[in-house]
Amino acid sequence: MTTETLAKTPLHALHIELGARMVPFAGYDMPVQYPLGVMKEHLHTRDAAGLFDVSHMGQIILRGAEAAKALETLVPVDIIDLPVGMQRYAMFTDENGGILDDLMVANLGHDTLFLVVNAGCKHQDLAHLQKHIGSQCEIESLFEARALLALQGPKAVDVLARLAPEVAKMTFLQFAPVRLLGVDCYVSRSGYTGEDGFEISVPAEHTETLARSLLAEAEVEAIGLGARDSLRLEAGLCLYGHDMSTSTTPIEASLLWAMSKPRRADGARTGGFPGAARLFAQQQEGVASKRVGLLPQERVPVREGAEIVDADGNVIGTVCSGGFGPSLAAPLAMGYVQSSHIALDTEVWAMVRGKRVAMKVAKTPFVPQRYYRG
Repeated sequence: MTTETLAKTPLHALHIELGARMVPFAGYDMPVQYPLGVMKEHLHTRDAAGLFDVSHMGQIILRGAEAAKALETLVPVDIIDLPVGMQRYAMFTDENGGILDDLMVANLGHDTLFLVVNAGCKHQDLAHLQKHIGSQCEIESLFEARALLALQGPKAVDVLARLAPEVAKMTFLQFAPVRLLGVDCYVSRSGYTGEDGFEISVPAEHTETLARSLLAEAEVEAIGLGARDSLRLEAGLCLYGHDMSTSTTPIEASLLWAMSKPRRADGARTGGFPGAARLFAQQQEGVASKRVGLLPQERVPVREGAEIVDADGNVIGTVCSGGFGPSLAAPLAMGYVQSSHIALDTEVWAMVRGKRVAMKVAKTPFVPQRYYRG
């Protein structure tokens, strides 16, 4: 795909003005880094506030009295009892229990749900919703109408509260309509860095004005995809297409916590979503391999796709995400490892350019999460 055929977010010209290095990502021309550089962008987000353009993500509205019940037929998550003004992490599963995509679902009240799905999956997600529940609720794509900004880091609340003081009272995963610079936006206290912060859904035509206003604040720097990836990896958060896919189930991906208790085998509304039987069997019987955190014991970054072997050289897994963690000042990774080797501190090895690199199975997140829970 050439630069000319790549889609552009409403902030594309601003990224160029700011000196961003642009790369193709999920069909969009996106900033991977700015002149500050990935390392400093990462650390600035941990220390102050970083502004991310995530307008390539897909925003979708579901409306109707049956919308929550209908969505529950596609996700292993409690949507019916999701309180108004809150959002929840969810996954679309297929008939084998594989993960079609992961998403956030918010309850706007008035029988209205607000979904944010991944950029690379948004068109197939929309088609999936229309095919399976389009007769039960109204489905509206906001792909062109709205953009999405993420303001992340410990100073994010100070910055956004200057525009809307009420956001300071929000807690993790709260979701609310908020007026910013006279424009009706949706704001959630959430993000993809492990830090406190907000995600802001804004009408596309007002995105640049809002972004410039936030970037004018002393605490805020523009942050690209490079630091977004290292931040989420330190936070132990999955990236669709890398750490999970249709070939992995929520159980194998260590995402059982995201399967709501009412939807599990012994829950009040058990099953009723694609792949339920297989997931319940995996809960009972265990799985052959599972996603774990990995800390290389040498200063050698271990990248996605590297084979993981045991002491005898037998292949026991594969790295799904890996790189350098600026906050840790050390390499880190996640990978799928045979269940016999997933206990904490188990020693395993990654094959990097034909050489063995010692690693230990580690807890995630690799750095403490600092979500604001009130």
